Amino acid sequence: STLGMGEEFIPLVPVFLYVSHKLGYDKLYGLALVFVSAEIGFASATTNPFNVQIAQGIAEVPLGSGMGFRLIFYIVILIAAIMYMLRYGKKLKQDFSNSYLAADNVYKEEDTLAQFDLTRKHIQIVIVSAVLFISILWAVQTQGWWMAEMGAGFLLIGMVAAIIGKLSLNEATKAFILGMEEMLVGALVIGFAKGIQVALVEGQIMDSVIYYTSSTLQYLPKIVAAEGMLVFQTILNFFIPSGSGQAATTIPIMVPLADLLGITRNTAIFAFTCGDGFANSIIPTSGILMAMLGIAGIPYKDWLRFILPLFGWLMAISAVFLAIAVLIEY
Repeated sequence: STLGMGEEFIPLVPVFLYVSHKLGYDKLYGLALVFVSAEIGFASATTNPFNVQIAQGIAEVPLGSGMGFRLIFYIVILIAAIMYMLRYGKKLKQDFSNSYLAADNVYKEEDTLAQFDLTRKHIQIVIVSAVLFISILWAVQTQGWWMAEMGAGFLLIGMVAAIIGKLSLNEATKAFILGMEEMLVGALVIGFAKGIQVALVEGQIMDSVIYYTSSTLQYLPKIVAAEGMLVFQTILNFFIPSGSGQAATTIPIMVPLADLLGITRNTAIFAFTCGDGFANSIIPTSGILMAMLGIAGIPYKDWLRFILPLFGWLMAISAVFLAIAVLIEY
């Protein structure tokens, strides 16, 4: 909700799969602990620079305006998501056969971790890694660091961990390759999803979709048009799963349309952040979602069975808040 990170959560999936396993839940529950929470935050967009701040900049409204409304929305959808997770978890505790996963795809023997004693070296590695990680975040915020510099920083963390752990060059290389194995499938899926997006944009398919949709919405009543914006942004996210990319593509069109209809620009932006945020949980063109599913070994159809009811509830809540936004001229 504050920083809008997505790809950075991918390495957390194996950790939370293990946590879920030890708590007696299935892989879907473990993945949802990471992905659903990230999407809830992304859609609520309190200070998210990748969707709400870019959109507000394009729409020429003050950055951070409407924060109170989005905070209330954040609390409501967070409660809804937690209730859904607790309900699914309770069903699993009552009878594990209630899992949406097939019986042969719950957990494998290799999902369990070997037992090690916590030593002074482990503590030293955690402390040094935390300090370096905080330093990387500081550099991103103040020194203009981005992906290349962040990658070098993370590589440095690995090298320092190997030195403290007194690993030989051969041992450190093998450990690095072992870690990369779990990320390889995710990286390939992200590339494939990006390829679909490029084909749709460069083929000018999106231009036609946006033009005809905006032409239709301008003849509808305020609330109906606002809800139409929400539906449009949700569908469009299939073709442009990037929050910043979707903002740059649609906000220049939706803002004049909102002005024409007498809808505030922040309301149009709210429709965008909801449609863009929640749709990421179901679209197969989302590189982050497909990468996480690949790492977790969860079939896409099983994920849909789990997430679609929650997606429906969150979209319904978004529609209610969007109607309120129109009425109070948010």
